[in-house]
Amino acid sequence: MSWKHADYTGWGRYYRATGELARPERASALDRIALEGPCPAIGQRRSYADGCLNSGGRAIDTARLDRFLAFDEDTGVLTVESGCRLGDIVTHFGPRGWLPTVLPGTGFATVGGAIAMDVHGKNHHHVGSFGQHVIAMTLHHPDGPVRITRNDPLFAATIGGMGQTGPIGAVEIQMTRIRGDVMMVTERRVPDLDSFLGLLDTSEATYTVGWIDATATGDHLGRGIFEEGETGPGLVPPAKRGKRVPMDAPNFALSGPIVRNFNAMYYRRIPERGRTLVKPLEDFFFPLDKIHDWNRLYGKRGFHQFQCVVPLSEREVLRDMLTRVGASGLASPLAVLKRMGPGRAGMMSFPTEGYTLAIDFPARDKAPEMIRRLIAMTDEAGGRVYLAKDAFAASEQMDRMYPERAAWADFVNGLDPEHAYATDLMRRLSLRTLP
Repeated sequence: MSWKHADYTGWGRYYRATGELARPERASALDRIALEGPCPAIGQRRSYADGCLNSGGRAIDTARLDRFLAFDEDTGVLTVESGCRLGDIVTHFGPRGWLPTVLPGTGFATVGGAIAMDVHGKNHHHVGSFGQHVIAMTLHHPDGPVRITRNDPLFAATIGGMGQTGPIGAVEIQMTRIRGDVMMVTERRVPDLDSFLGLLDTSEATYTVGWIDATATGDHLGRGIFEEGETGPGLVPPAKRGKRVPMDAPNFALSGPIVRNFNAMYYRRIPERGRTLVKPLEDFFFPLDKIHDWNRLYGKRGFHQFQCVVPLSEREVLRDMLTRVGASGLASPLAVLKRMGPGRAGMMSFPTEGYTLAIDFPARDKAPEMIRRLIAMTDEAGGRVYLAKDAFAASEQMDRMYPERAAWADFVNGLDPEHAYATDLMRRLSLRTLP
C-alpha cells in the first residue's frame, strides 16, 4: 500500500492536520492495512472540525472504495462500499424510484461517514437517523474482516462511533421507495420564532426544514423560510452542479452589514402568500452542493458551525441563543432549524428528540467565545452538540451530553487498546478516556 504525505483539513478549514494518507481501491487493501498497522478511515472530510483528522499519524482515505455492489429491487436493500457518496446514490437510484431513507445536507458525505456520525436529515421526526436504516456492515480488523448486524453490541458502538471501531468496507442499507423522482416543495415566510416552532410541531409533511435569519432581532427574532417537501412525479431540468469559488473570499465579504442585507433579501425572495415549486431531488436535499467548494466563501481562516439539539420543553433557550447571535454581528447567512424525533442508532449518536439549531460563524477572533457560550447554554438546557461540527466543546461537558460515553469508551478501548483508530477529535475531548 502506497502512503503519501498530505496536509489536509476538515470542511471548516480551521483545524488542520499533517500526516500520511492511503487511498485503497479494494477491500483486500483494507485488510492489508489492518494487518500491517491499523489506523482511522476518513471519507470526503465533510465533518467540519477535527473529527476527520489524525495529526502526525496515518489515515485511510476511502474515496476509491465507492462501488455499488448489489441492489435488491424487491426489498430495496442496497449494498455499497463505504466510500460511496450519498449524492451518487440519489443520482443513480432516484430515477429508479428509490432513495436512502435518511439524507444529510450534503451529497458529498460518504456512507461510511454517515454511519460514523449517524447523520440525520429533514425527515428525522418521522424516520430517525441514518444508522437506524443500516442492516449490516463489514469492519476490517487486524484479525480479519467481521460482518456485524443490529443485534451485535459492536453495531451500536460503530453507529455514531466516529470511526473508532475500525474501517468500514461493505454496507447494506435499507432504501425507501419514493412517489417520483422530483420534489414538490412548499416555501413560506415565517415572521418569528414562535411561528416557526409551531409549524415544525404541526407539519405533517415528510420533509421539513427551516432557514433562519440569524441577524434578525426584536419582533423579527427567528424569522425565516419554512420548507415542506414530498417526492412526486414530474419533469424538471437536471440539477446543475459543479460551480466553484475561484479564490478565498476577503474578510469583508461576510461583514455584519453585508450579511444583514443579504438575509433580508433572501427572506423577501419568497412571496408573502408563499409558493410551491418542483425541484430536482439534489436541489432539495443538497442545496449547497451547487457550489462544490463553498467553504472558501468564509476566507482563508475558515469557519465554524455550531449545532445543538435541545429538548422540546426548552424552546426559550433557542430564543436566548438567537438573541445573542443577532446582537453579536457574527452570524453568516447559513442558519438552519429543524425538529428531531426520538430516533438514534448508536451509543454516541447525536440525534435525540428536540429542536436542532445550526449556525455558521466565520472564524473571527470573537467567534470562539460566542460558540463556547452557546455550547454552555446547550449543556445547561440538557441538550447536546453535534461532534461532527464541534470545534470548542470541553471534555467535562461530554458525559452530560452523551450519557453512554464512558460505557462506549470502555467497549471501544477493549477493541482498540492501543488507540490506533483515535483522531484529533478523540484526543481534544478525551472521548476515549475512562474515569
